[in-house]
Amino acid sequence: MYSYATQLINFLAAVLLLLSFAMLSQRRIMSLIHLYTLQGVALVLANLILGFVASDPHLYVSAGLTLVLKVGVIPWILYRLVRRLDIQTDVEPLINIPTTLLIGIVLVIIAFNVASPISQLATSAARGTLGIALACVLLSFMAMITRAKAIPQVIGFLSMENGLFFAATAATYGMPMIVELGIGLDVLVGILILGVFMFQIREQFDSLDIHHLEKLKDE
Repeated sequence: MYSYATQLINFLAAVLLLLSFAMLSQRRIMSLIHLYTLQGVALVLANLILGFVASDPHLYVSAGLTLVLKVGVIPWILYRLVRRLDIQTDVEPLINIPTTLLIGIVLVIIAFNVASPISQLATSAARGTLGIALACVLLSFMAMITRAKAIPQVIGFLSMENGLFFAATAATYGMPMIVELGIGLDVLVGILILGVFMFQIREQFDSLDIHHLEKLKDE
């Protein structure tokens, strides 16, 4: 049973990595939100499997919180933002997609090399996926810095938090519950603040391109 659980965790980690690459190459904002939601589903399943293997009830609670926040509330808020802002244009990457994916492959190789000695010290059934978790963090960070619009950058930040969450789960069977609750609340409040921030950008500049903020600095 333990070996089957490990294989399922490895499969979900691979799915998470593929979703990160898909987000890196995606041009449509609605598709980015769909991919983020699928990442949340993968995290929920991973927590459920690890909770079963470790017989740890707090991982089931963590899976429930992830389901509510990352699969339910946060995607719903993002959908509402896109509709309220009436965003019709596609995502505009600062670097062309083929170059971005090549850089992403290099980041994955770096992540595996960095995580290899650390994963040897981990005791979790998912310790072999620590490299994938770190790769997802790096890919999400790259997705943030290669997009000019505010909403894709927010989704990249949320995806990076997913990678950090999976890394904690892979290494130590998850974070303490009080830490998970605090992080979940911080992310939710951050989304609401960023929503107000994006409305202000749209009202001032009639665009969500963050490069317009440089005009404020010049003034």
